Amino acid sequence: MPVSRRTVLARTVVGSAGLAAAAALPAMSDELGASATAAPGSGGYEIGVGISDITGPAAECGMMGYSQLEQQTAGIHLRPRARAFILGSAGRRVVFVVTDNGMIFQSVHRGVLAELARRFGDRYTEQNVLLTSTHSHATCGGSSNDYAYNLSILGFQQQVYDAEVNGIVEAIAAAHDDVGPGTITVGRGELHDASVNRSRVAWELNPVADKAHFPAAIDPAVTALSLVKGGRQVGAITWFATHATSMTNENRLISGDNKGYAAFAYEHTEHGVRYLDGAPDFVAAFPQTNTGDMSPNLNLRPGSGPTEDEFENTRIIGERQYQASKAALAQAQPMGGPIDAMLCYVDLADIAVDGRFTPDGQPRHTAPAAAGVSLAAGSVEDGPGFPGAPIPEGVRNPFLTSLGGPNAPAPAWLADAQAPKAIAAPLGLMPPVPWVPNVLPIQLVRLGELYLAAAGGEFTITSGLRVRRAVAAALGVPLEQVLMQGYANAYHEYVTTPEEYDSQQYEGASTLFGRYTLCAYQQEFTRLATAFAARQLVARGPAPRDVSNLQPNFQPGAGPDTTPPGRAFGDVLTQPAAAYAVGTQVAAEFVSAHPKHNTRRNSTFLEVQRRTASGEWMRVANEGEWAVRFYWSKRGVAESVARFTWDIPGDAAPGRYRMQHYADSLSQDGALHPFTGTTNEFELS
Repeated sequence: MPVSRRTVLARTVVGSAGLAAAAALPAMSDELGASATAAPGSGGYEIGVGISDITGPAAECGMMGYSQLEQQTAGIHLRPRARAFILGSAGRRVVFVVTDNGMIFQSVHRGVLAELARRFGDRYTEQNVLLTSTHSHATCGGSSNDYAYNLSILGFQQQVYDAEVNGIVEAIAAAHDDVGPGTITVGRGELHDASVNRSRVAWELNPVADKAHFPAAIDPAVTALSLVKGGRQVGAITWFATHATSMTNENRLISGDNKGYAAFAYEHTEHGVRYLDGAPDFVAAFPQTNTGDMSPNLNLRPGSGPTEDEFENTRIIGERQYQASKAALAQAQPMGGPIDAMLCYVDLADIAVDGRFTPDGQPRHTAPAAAGVSLAAGSVEDGPGFPGAPIPEGVRNPFLTSLGGPNAPAPAWLADAQAPKAIAAPLGLMPPVPWVPNVLPIQLVRLGELYLAAAGGEFTITSGLRVRRAVAAALGVPLEQVLMQGYANAYHEYVTTPEEYDSQQYEGASTLFGRYTLCAYQQEFTRLATAFAARQLVARGPAPRDVSNLQPNFQPGAGPDTTPPGRAFGDVLTQPAAAYAVGTQVAAEFVSAHPKHNTRRNSTFLEVQRRTASGEWMRVANEGEWAVRFYWSKRGVAESVARFTWDIPGDAAPGRYRMQHYADSLSQDGALHPFTGTTNEFELS
């Protein structure tokens, strides 16, 4: 009988075979067993920060998160970015990246690591690089190689993949170049008005001891790091659990959502960062933790709470996280302790779980991935999912047809293994290859006195609590020093507790590997943390799959552009008024081209410019910042119109202004032609 992949994974690195399997892993730091609360002011860290743009096509690209076929990009509100932090101590470094996108897919993780290896050799590897997502539902989809996550996108989108991989690598490279000596402080606080439990029915099924940890059925914990070099703050990382779903599934503008706004407020509003002016001197990120059942829609309706306006909700929930970060860091204490990391892979579809980790004390087993019927509804508090069924009948989806359609019934043994889930789609058994990955990474990262238990799921607050307890016990550290870092290095939907799973709410139906998925995570994180604490290596585990050669795409491309009769590219269709006051809005429309021809990543489609005393034009705002919105629309077959609005801030200087639009048109011969459009001047008084 062949040895299962789970058995291979569970072997510790002993004997010649084990040592060979682990040869590529870096040695654990000798400091790993040091006290988690090093002497205040010990410092001695290396710190580097970097940022880059990961914006995909601003037109006719499916958006990731709500699984709505009709939700395609049509402009930009707040450009999503990758923010990278390199922290080092005693010769060891960790790369921590937070991206304003829907998910970190395994394809992107693999692509980033390949490019890092090309640039840096074995300095930054899967062992010490942690990629995580804020889970914005207002960004481009299609970077995954997993069919389940490309279904509503109509296939793999190379432009989106390239934007994410290149942007992440650029941010890491910038952080690498920025590395220098510094200190880190850690602050903690609570935030009670930026989240609500959207799955209270399921949460109530948990044991009293678990529920007592969350009296309001939310996780209010705020954990923040302040990074200082040369006596100046250069970065901040703030963990808090709330979904990035303030923007609804009716939205068509690319946006970093509430987490993106929180970072923008910290960077741009407080520190004056201008994203087009070279390397910033301050970078702020707002990563998720165990966010699976935490919604920012405080009234438990999409786009509702605290207001009925999705843009305003995005700003308010983001602002509250930013202010919570400031409050936590106002009480921050110097942090010491080493930097270290360890990663291995587990086969979530085939893990035998010891009874020590199951609710009834009996050994259990995970199962191949299956989507439950309740997944179809989506989270009704944040936005409905597929209309009617996970794979809707009567919808002509060429991507689905190319895979043979939903013709893989769930066998009885899988139904038993997934009970009480009613299976809608046996994703792990679908042709031509499983539609979701089953071999997935788990990672433990130490940042001084803080530990991150990183995995690719959307963990509910109670699931996260149980993983944190398991890791803290294995490490022998207080619970508050361990965070559940969800949305990390890969993606496989939700992780609920077995008790929550039984209710088969949306989150339970989306817990793909069955009722004992969390129990498997508790077991495997215990194994990893035990080795981590003992300074022992573990085998890498089964190899993650690469199905990049099996990627159909049925999203229509952008052909040659045309203009209205008598018009040229860049012509202004709607001019601004002659004069404006602060607090009002300027609007202009241009004859434009399809944004897919040039996504203008790390650039802009629009500048708001003010004429200086010397007669030169100076950029004062641009598309991608909060006050400027870009709306794209199509007229006829190939005519594009770009509409821009600028909400004039209260501190705008009086004077003469104009708007200038940049894009590239595609001609019939396949050549790209850059063009510029400029509005009339207007007075600001």
